[in-house]
Amino acid sequence: MTSTQIRQQFLDFFAGKGHVFVPSSPVVPHDDPTIMFANAGMNQFKPIFLGIESPTDKRVANTQKCIRAGGKHNDLDDVGKDTYHHTFFEMLGNWSLGDYWKEDQLKWFFEFLTKELGISKDRLWVTCFEGDKKFNLQQDNESSKIWKELGIPEERIYFYGSEKNWWSRSGVPEKMPAGEPGGPDSEIFYDFGEALHDIEGQECHPNCDCGRFMEIGNCVFMQYIKKEDGSFEELAQKNVDFGGGLERLTAAANDNQDVFTVDVLYTIIKRAEELSGKSYNHELHQKSFRILVDHVRGAVIMIGDGVIPSNTDRGYILRRLLRRAVRYADNLGLGENHLETIAETAILGYKDIFSELQERVESIKSEIRQEEERFRKTLQSGLRQFEKLGKSISGKEAFVLFSTYGFPFEMTAELAREKGIAIEKESFREEMKKHQELSRVGAEQKFKGGLADLGEETTMLHTATHLLLAGLRKYLGDGVHQAGSNITKERTRFDFTHTGKVERDILDKVEAYVNEVIAHKCDVITEEIPKEKAQNSGVEGSFWERYPNTVTVYKVVCDDLPDGKAGGTVYSRELCGGPHVKNTGDIKGQFKITKEEAVSAGVRRVKAVLNKV
Repeated sequence: MTSTQIRQQFLDFFAGKGHVFVPSSPVVPHDDPTIMFANAGMNQFKPIFLGIESPTDKRVANTQKCIRAGGKHNDLDDVGKDTYHHTFFEMLGNWSLGDYWKEDQLKWFFEFLTKELGISKDRLWVTCFEGDKKFNLQQDNESSKIWKELGIPEERIYFYGSEKNWWSRSGVPEKMPAGEPGGPDSEIFYDFGEALHDIEGQECHPNCDCGRFMEIGNCVFMQYIKKEDGSFEELAQKNVDFGGGLERLTAAANDNQDVFTVDVLYTIIKRAEELSGKSYNHELHQKSFRILVDHVRGAVIMIGDGVIPSNTDRGYILRRLLRRAVRYADNLGLGENHLETIAETAILGYKDIFSELQERVESIKSEIRQEEERFRKTLQSGLRQFEKLGKSISGKEAFVLFSTYGFPFEMTAELAREKGIAIEKESFREEMKKHQELSRVGAEQKFKGGLADLGEETTMLHTATHLLLAGLRKYLGDGVHQAGSNITKERTRFDFTHTGKVERDILDKVEAYVNEVIAHKCDVITEEIPKEKAQNSGVEGSFWERYPNTVTVYKVVCDDLPDGKAGGTVYSRELCGGPHVKNTGDIKGQFKITKEEAVSAGVRRVKAVLNKV
C-alpha cells in the first residue's frame, strides 16, 4: 500500500464517521508563541481546547504538516541513526471536540488498522496511563478495558506513567501552568517480531529501544484542566485528539521496518541514488542517504511556508538542515547544486495534497540553491580549519567555525564526535550570547500575525501595512500577495510576491495611496463571514484552503458618498484577525517606504516607517 492510498483511506474512513476535513495549517504557527513549528495536528485547534473559541464542527479530520526539529519536540539529531525518525512528517489526525469519547475513538482506530489496512491484531500492542498519585490522577482502566474487548490480550497492554502516557502542550502534569488542559493517552505500537530484540537480560516492551516496536498512533483524551492550586479537575467539555504518522502507518501496513523505504521517501532516495551512483542498500551509505533526504524534504516544507535561512530562530533550524544536507551529499559524492534537484523530487510527491509547494517550486529551489552556494564558499576552508584544531575544541574556536565558516555548532559537535574530540559547549554558548546581544533581532521574540507586540504604535503600523498591500496591488497588479511580515513599533517589514524590482516612482505612488487613506480618516471594520462568501466577494488573502469555514475580514472604508448615502470607497479588504486602529485618522505620522529589496526568487521586501509630522 502507498502513503497516498493510506492517507485517502484514513480521510474517507473518518468522513464516513461524520468528520469534516480541515486542511493542514502552515508549519509556521500564525499566532502561537509557545512553539517554533507546528509539531502536531492539534496546534490549530488549541484555541478550542483552551475554551477561547467554539468549534464550527465537532468532528474533524486532517493530515497535518509537522516539523520536529526545534524546541521541546526535536528529532533532528536522531535522523539517520535509526529507520524511523524524521524532522518532517505527515500527521493523520481526527478530533472529537466535545462529542464522542474513548470507546468510539479506540474502536474506530482499531477498525481502521485491522479492516482498512489489513493489519493483524496479533501485531498490535497498546499502552495506557498508569495514573499519577502526586496529582490524584487515576489509572486509565477505561481504555484498557476497551482494548481487551476489542481483542488485545492483557499481556499486550502496558501501563506507563506521565512521561510516556500523558499529554499536554507543556508536558507532564508538574510542568503544566494553571488553566492548561491535558489528559491521559493510549498509544498503539506495531510489532515487527521478537527476533529484533537484541538487548540481553532485558524484558522487551512497547517502549523498548531495540527496534522491535514502532508507535503508529496516539489517542489523547483531553480530560482535565489544571487549577490555580496545582490540582486537576475534569473538563466540562472533553476532547479526543488522535495523531498517527502517515509514514509509520504505511510502513506498518507493509510490514516494513525501514520507514525510509516507504514510497514517499524512497522515491527521493532513488533520485539521490541516480545522482550519486551509490546504493541505499549499502550499509556504509544509509546514514548519509537518510539525513540528505530527510533534511531536504524538511527544508522544502519550511521554505514553502515562508521560512528563510538565517542565524536565528526558525531560519537557523532551516540553515542547519540545508548545511547538514550539503555535508552528507558530499559524503555520497553528489557534487554541487544537486540539493535543488532532490527538492524538486520531494515536491512532486506532495503535489496533490500540498499543492502550494508545486506553486512555489521555483522559489523553493532558488532558496535552497542560494543557501548551498553560500555554504560552499566556506565549507572546504572550514573543514581545513577544523582539522587544525587539537584534541579539544574551545567554545571560542567553535564560534569561529560558526561565525567565519558558517558551521552550525551542531555540525561542529557532530564532526568532533566522529573524531573523538571533546568540545566546550557551555563556553560556545557564552560566545554566542555575546554575539546575539550585538546582532540578533529577537529569536525569543515571537510575533502574533507578524506583530512584535500589541502596543499602539505597532497597531498603527499594522493597519498601515494592510494599506501598503492594497497600494502595491493597485499599482503592480493582482499577482501581488503577502508572503510574510514583521511589524514592530519602529517599522514594518513586508514581503510580497512579485517577480522584479519595484521602481521608486511606483513606491512613491504606493506611499501616496497609504497617506491619502490616512488623511481621509476612514473607518476600520472587522466582521466574521462565511469563507465562501469572502472568496466570492473579492476579499484579499493567501492560503484560503487553510482557513476555517468562517473567517475574520478586516476592511477600510471611507464614508465619502454624497447626501448621506450609505457605503463609500473600500480601500482595503483582507483576511486578518489582528489588532487595528478604529479609524485611519488614528494613524499618527507620514507613511514612508525606506527600502525595497529581493528576498528570494519571486518574493520582494519593503521596509517602511511612520515619520512624525
